Amino acid sequence: MKKMLALVLTLSMTAAMAGCGAAEPTETTAVESSAAAESTAAAESTAAAESTAAETESTAAETETAGTEAAAGEVMSYEEYMAAELDTQVVVETYVQAKQSWWEDKATVYTQDQDGAYFVYDMACSEEDYEKLVPGTKIRVTGYKAEWSGEVEIMDGTFEFVEGGDEYIAEPVDVTELLGTEELIGHQNQLVTFTDLTVEASQDADGNEAVYLYNWDGSGTDGDDLYFNVSANGETYTFLVESYLCDGSSEVYQAVKNLKVGDTIDAEGFLYWYEGVNPHITSVTVK
Repeated sequence: MKKMLALVLTLSMTAAMAGCGAAEPTETTAVESSAAAESTAAAESTAAAESTAAETESTAAETETAGTEAAAGEVMSYEEYMAAELDTQVVVETYVQAKQSWWEDKATVYTQDQDGAYFVYDMACSEEDYEKLVPGTKIRVTGYKAEWSGEVEIMDGTFEFVEGGDEYIAEPVDVTELLGTEELIGHQNQLVTFTDLTVEASQDADGNEAVYLYNWDGSGTDGDDLYFNVSANGETYTFLVESYLCDGSSEVYQAVKNLKVGDTIDAEGFLYWYEGVNPHITSVTVK
């Protein structure tokens, strides 16, 4: 009987110990399950936050792009054009004042409005439309603002005629007193006039003096660009008859060829810029 009681007690204690031993894995499993749940929730929260941030950035980028595209087609004032960054798209409405020769479906045009001037370089243009680009004609130009050796211009441009647009032909502005000053560049590309200039000798690449040079270094021939020097207030400047604007048969081209060192002249043209003032002259009068 004692043996049986001892056996019963032993079996009971063994069962109790077995029960206690089995409880530990259950508690550990619960902890692990809780940690896994928390980790999963954190990961899901992080992913959701990253997704929301990405969507926000994407929306902002789309909004910015849309705003840029919307602004791209708007016609600018001259002030807005001058304030625009280089290499950005610009759209202006302006008036033809003169044009260089047409070639390969392109035209370089001198244009101006009441506020300022725009030099439009190599604008896409059919030969038929080129013939319609007469002085005073209003056009809308879309292109990219560029700068070359100080000359601000519109490149890679296209244009359209402004239907029913008014006409405008600029009167030349006398900028003689602005030669040698920082204010002169404010009239860049405008039709201007210079008075009481003195013709000075030019010098070719070999050091030979001449009244004028074919090309900047004297390397050209009759019919090429014509360069000549003038002075005002003790400073000498290089002026240019651009042969694509005024060819060898033009009155101004012949007038420059007939100049003499020491002549006093008035000159008119477009205030082009190349490493400083380098106007494209369209008229010369010997006084």
